[in-house]
Amino acid sequence: MAYALQWIRSLVFNISMYLAMPVIGLLYAPWAIVSREGGYGAVHAYCAWVQWSARWMIGLRCEVRGTPPTTGVLVAAKHQSFLDILMIFGAMPRGRFIMKKELMWAPVLGAYAWRIGCVFVDRGKRGPAITRMIRDVKAGNAEPGQLTIYSQGTRVAPGAYLPYKMGTGVLYEQLGQPCVPVACNVGVFWPKRGIYRKPGTAVVEFLPVIAPGLTKGGFMMQLEQQVEARSNALMAEAGFAPLATNP
Repeated sequence: MAYALQWIRSLVFNISMYLAMPVIGLLYAPWAIVSREGGYGAVHAYCAWVQWSARWMIGLRCEVRGTPPTTGVLVAAKHQSFLDILMIFGAMPRGRFIMKKELMWAPVLGAYAWRIGCVFVDRGKRGPAITRMIRDVKAGNAEPGQLTIYSQGTRVAPGAYLPYKMGTGVLYEQLGQPCVPVACNVGVFWPKRGIYRKPGTAVVEFLPVIAPGLTKGGFMMQLEQQVEARSNALMAEAGFAPLATNP
């Protein structure tokens, strides 16, 4: 009975979450058209609304730990569900994501992602996009901010393992910026697929900065070790015991 009730609450929450996207998008559209600040305002408002409504509609509290960056950095994050995107972006003033190109055509979401300067890449063709982005940053054409990349390239379910892609190392090496790793346990409560949302405390944690200057291989090893170890600890804190063992 309790599961059925939570499933119904989850369904209502999911419907309201997707209905809120065009509503907030339309409300902020006039401002977003004339200023990028309007784009950021809309996305931050949506992130705040989803996290606020999750607390009282499905009993899911969202907690951000660590120190979110406010200057120009590379953010390399663990990705488990849509929720970690909202929590990470909501915690930073000028977040931008590297996103799959298909999302460019998603109603509302794609338009606002483009407006705030997200980078759209073809699956399997990240190299040209990363090269173009590096060129724009160095030429001063890209607005400074917190560039966020999901190092595994896709959502990874709790307990599963997927190798970290070298694109993050290329960005770190070429941009010469500090990197802020991000761990999370949100997939324990908000799965990659499905309607059901589990009550509890979803955590996104900004970890200590990795300074520039490491070799690409050394950086990737440190990044993966830190993010995976802390994510496993956060999942264990939430009552989940990862079964997979990283190689």
